[in-house]
Amino acid sequence: MSEDLFTPLELRETRVPNRVMVSPMCQYSCEDRDGLATDWHLVHLGSRAAGGAGIVMTEATAVESRGRISPQDLGIWSDEHGEALAPVAEFIKGQDSVPAIQLAHAGRKASKTRPWDGSEPLQPDESGWETIAPSAAPWPYDEGRTATAEMTQTDIEDVIDSFAAAAERAHEAGFEIAEVHAAHGYLLHEFLSPVTNHREDDFGGSFEDRTRIVREATAAVREVWPDNKPVFVRISATDWLPDRDAWTVEQSVQLADDLSTVGADLIDVSAGGLHPDQELPSAGPSYQVPYAQEIRKENDSEVAVGAVGGITSPEQADAIVRNGRADLAILGREHLRDPYFTLHAAETLDRPEAAEPPLQYRRGF
Repeated sequence: MSEDLFTPLELRETRVPNRVMVSPMCQYSCEDRDGLATDWHLVHLGSRAAGGAGIVMTEATAVESRGRISPQDLGIWSDEHGEALAPVAEFIKGQDSVPAIQLAHAGRKASKTRPWDGSEPLQPDESGWETIAPSAAPWPYDEGRTATAEMTQTDIEDVIDSFAAAAERAHEAGFEIAEVHAAHGYLLHEFLSPVTNHREDDFGGSFEDRTRIVREATAAVREVWPDNKPVFVRISATDWLPDRDAWTVEQSVQLADDLSTVGADLIDVSAGGLHPDQELPSAGPSYQVPYAQEIRKENDSEVAVGAVGGITSPEQADAIVRNGRADLAILGREHLRDPYFTLHAAETLDRPEAAEPPLQYRRGF
């Protein structure tokens, strides 16, 4: 019998009730620039869990304070941050969904105003901070940006340690999946791509050296994460820079294999975000799914693959799983439009028993 959108997904000893995941989406809604989760995060994430999604993942959650995109970003660089997130994880589990957290560092794309405030660079005297990256080059076209600092060996070790410490706090807070964010032009992706990594040490140059920090951060998270719970890694399968020596799908296939050997259980496949000159393809239905399909088909390991990008309908999400293009359908913007996407999908696909609404909502379904 073929798998479909409502076939449970077994990852280690974690059972995901269906193949729908809420993609991590930044909310820029922490108060007082402290990175602590608020009622907004509880309601935002909790409503998607009540809506039936199998996995509900937090937005990019900074592993250190300088790893935030904006001062209003969510963080988990202290025990207080973990404690603030614990009610979110508990509520998600109470809806029979799996709580997940994306662990992140923004690198040179940090210290910005929120998107609705223009995503302008913030200087240290404007509640901003110095950004770090594999090489000393700020985000292009950031007018007025003070120079981004090239990371030292100590900086690299500190960041890897921060991912591990954040994972420990996330586990204590009740999360069941930890995802390492290595996509969208943020710090770990900056190491992967030769466009942004010009180092000549053990963390730059060859494929093996450029990917080293991602492997080591994933291994560090895996070491502290319970053996019976899965670790995900989000990657950008391509930089969308065809005329440059850039990160490619072929390299992503190899990275997926390498990450499997250090304990990754699923590769969350996105694309782009590294450079504003990227050549974005037409963002039509399932426009990024072929990257996930290629990685799933070509990698030699048994690592699972999640697909994201332009997935908006139940039939489309179901077909991605049924046709073996990916193991997981990951929806972002559609979950902003419809927090109850999975419940509506169960109705549309005539599988109402596979995603039951909360008792309080059943008269509406």
